[in-house]
Amino acid sequence: MNNPTNEHGKAMNMLALATLFWGLSFPVMKALGQIQQQLLPDTSSWFGTAFFNALRFGIAALLLALFTFRSLNKISHSELWQGSILGLFGGIGIILQMDGLNYTTASTSAFLTQAYCIVLPIILAVRNKSWPSLELLMACLLVVIGIVILSDINLKTFRLGRGETETLLGSMVFAAQILWLERPVFRQNNVLHFSLIMFVAIALVGIVAILFTMRSWAEPLILLRSPSVHILIGQLVIFCTLIAYVMMNYWQPKVSSAEAGLIYCVEPVFASLFALFLPTYFGRWFGVNYVNELLTPSLLWGGGLILVANILLQFNCARSSKTPVKCES
Repeated sequence: MNNPTNEHGKAMNMLALATLFWGLSFPVMKALGQIQQQLLPDTSSWFGTAFFNALRFGIAALLLALFTFRSLNKISHSELWQGSILGLFGGIGIILQMDGLNYTTASTSAFLTQAYCIVLPIILAVRNKSWPSLELLMACLLVVIGIVILSDINLKTFRLGRGETETLLGSMVFAAQILWLERPVFRQNNVLHFSLIMFVAIALVGIVAILFTMRSWAEPLILLRSPSVHILIGQLVIFCTLIAYVMMNYWQPKVSSAEAGLIYCVEPVFASLFALFLPTYFGRWFGVNYVNELLTPSLLWGGGLILVANILLQFNCARSSKTPVKCES
């Protein structure tokens, strides 16, 4: 018989490991963007983003299909429906997030992605026809101030940069993805089955975007001939996609929403730590101009405010939620 306490502790550890891998994905994706600019300097960043996403999730889908080959004929309509919509939201959100990385830092992108932690409880409050709590209003204010500091917004013209805008739009799409994942009707679905469908759908979104953004068939071939692309995509496929996503889909239901939310708040911290030293190694190994980020006051204050806002929000969820509402990222 499984010990509930041991399983709960293991779930917490597995989700923490997932956030570590997701934190790693930010500097890795940033390095891929640098490689694209070096190999195809005149192409749209949208093309490189779409190509890398299609490659990443297409390979992940193939590997997961090989692992689940014997049960593929048992995929249910519910798993197909759940995975398809998850993949649609995920494909759009990741393209926005990854393209935005070309125009901002990995640390800023990671912290801005956490904006959906604020959006979700607002949506739930509207859906439940209840007034937002004081904690939620305070958290929203902290996030807005954090975004202003992180994005270096010009208060006279009030305009976000392209990278920050795309990251925030991607965060809104991720909020829709999370709400879809948490629907009770999908609770009995096989995590490997709907994860496989999700990967396939994300890859298809990337392929469609490739067809609209590439100028010739030579461009994908140029990127495919780069050993650096294969190494970095391999890291994304194994650690940041197959392991991290399946771990999230499997272990998240075994902890409370507040616990999961607090764990996921650590993701941008990991991303910032990786960005302090990995860029130099990536630049040396892959021959790109990618330098380490610095612990600037804007990163410390802006990122810190967003982190505090999310922690405040999760404690509010733990205190006030009597139903299994998810507040996590």
